[in-house]
Amino acid sequence: MVHVVDDDGAIRDALAWLLGTRGLASRTWASAEAFLAGHDPAAPGCLVLDIRMEGMSGIELFDALRAVGSTLPVIFLTGHGDVPLAVAALKKGAFDFVEKPSNDNQLVDLVIEALRRDLAGRSEKAAEAGIAARLESLTSREREVMAEVLAGLPNKAIADSLGLAVRTVEVHRARLFEKMGVRSAVELSRVLSQVGR
Repeated sequence: MVHVVDDDGAIRDALAWLLGTRGLASRTWASAEAFLAGHDPAAPGCLVLDIRMEGMSGIELFDALRAVGSTLPVIFLTGHGDVPLAVAALKKGAFDFVEKPSNDNQLVDLVIEALRRDLAGRSEKAAEAGIAARLESLTSREREVMAEVLAGLPNKAIADSLGLAVRTVEVHRARLFEKMGVRSAVELSRVLSQVGR
């Protein structure tokens, strides 16, 4: 979903029509306040946001979203004289900014890229959460075995290091691999690198 926030009704309508011509679903909002009150922060999408509006400005809305941890990509629309504001927003993590009047194809291409990155970011976070959950499911012994496996030790050396029978290490190693959804130490290392471990 592409959210268009602009206090100019004609621009909102034009952008919604433009996005629709490329098959993109959109929802328009007449103010930053209305958007904050009505949008679902958990839903994927992007935001096309006018910088200067009555009431809360686009920059203030952007700051409010970032303050609550929103990662929704934001493309600012700006008129002449707003470029320094837009550049400052870019430094804070805005996706991009486009000067009015905008090139229609350029704007829609930016929106499509913003939507793609939002979905990729959400997918990455979901994968990281899955890995973290799998790690949480490990017993303390399985974690000990995992550390030795990641150090490259064979089962015999792990058994000696932890004071266990080789067969016991084999069982813990098999359970560890099963819980982590991997088939080798290399694969385990690769999975853990996704969450910075």
